[in-house]
Amino acid sequence: MSGGAGSTRDWDASVYDRVSDPQLDWGRRVVERLALEGDETVLDAGCGTGRVTALLLERLPRGRVIAVDGSPAMAEKARAALPADRVEVRVADLLELELEEPVDAAFSTAVFHWIADRPRLFRRLHAALRPGARLVAQCGGQGNLAGFMEEVEAVIAREPFAAALEGWERPWLFSSPAEAALALADAGFEQVDCWLEPAPVVLDDPRDFLRTVVLAPHLDVLPDELGDELLDRVLERAGAPLTLDYVRLNITATRGDD
Repeated sequence: MSGGAGSTRDWDASVYDRVSDPQLDWGRRVVERLALEGDETVLDAGCGTGRVTALLLERLPRGRVIAVDGSPAMAEKARAALPADRVEVRVADLLELELEEPVDAAFSTAVFHWIADRPRLFRRLHAALRPGARLVAQCGGQGNLAGFMEEVEAVIAREPFAAALEGWERPWLFSSPAEAALALADAGFEQVDCWLEPAPVVLDDPRDFLRTVVLAPHLDVLPDELGDELLDRVLERAGAPLTLDYVRLNITATRGDD
């Protein structure tokens, strides 16, 4: 899920677990796209707090999951929530992922847009799969949150935020389907299919969601008092109820038989 996989930042796992219903809904639909017999070993690449992992596990009555996240707090929450005899939870950067044995499928949702080095990511996932195994994933895609981020940019362009965020680099990459497909093919994947899907989310009580998910990278570099002020100004400017213009990039790809 939207965790620290491929990233050095940690997350507020308890709040994320409470506010991540949109990610859970997206994840449910992605799990449904994954063809399974029920006895496979599946990699959950960026498991977050394990809410979507639990849905995946329901599809594997005789199987198991290797759940990986780069955030220790997320992994700890997932480990506490999931059965240890069927789910192995690991703290690992997906860019450094190495598995002892290849898995039968790889799954991910709301994670890849946090990882800028997409070629290396896809090479590591390709190496983790057995020949013929499939990758089914979803992340933020081209145009994701574009309208909302215009409102955020208008706020942070002014003081006191402009000076505090000077030189700050946005830690996300929202690819087009063509860009993602090319990177997957270059990594060795076959039968690649990538497409965009609008997925707007209406938040009646958005403050914790913005604090923990959307604006968390901004708030990481601001002192607490400025962080609260940024939230106040963004919420005032965006209006209520807040609609986040999410766009999801769906991915399916297969490791060839080599």
